[in-house]
Amino acid sequence: MHVRVVEIIADLRVADIDAARDFYAGYLGLGTEEFHLGWVARYTSAETGARLQLVTRDAAAPEDPVVTVKVDDVDAAHEEALRRGYEIVHPLQDEPWGVRRFLVRAPDGNVLNVVQHREDR
Repeated sequence: MHVRVVEIIADLRVADIDAARDFYAGYLGLGTEEFHLGWVARYTSAETGARLQLVTRDAAAPEDPVVTVKVDDVDAAHEEALRRGYEIVHPLQDEPWGVRRFLVRAPDGNVLNVVQHREDR
């Protein structure tokens, strides 16, 4: 079995989201702020739909992911990661901001945030 990926969004580590906003939202044209939780914010281009998440640190997990991978079935993705023996860095759970997610370490060491919005379940 393989996981069905719906979208991948880069999680770019920054020291200060508000200080970084001008470059990413202004210069790169990612002017639509989809959400801002203080520690993570997503900026999108209204013209192209390109997206980028700026992250100071993951406030709910022990490590920061390099990408967010949206899937069509996060529970099945979690089961498959366990079956394959991958390290689960953050357990599968519902987060207060409306997603169900877990963090998994790829064999190369990268940490991925695997997520599904609760309204998409």
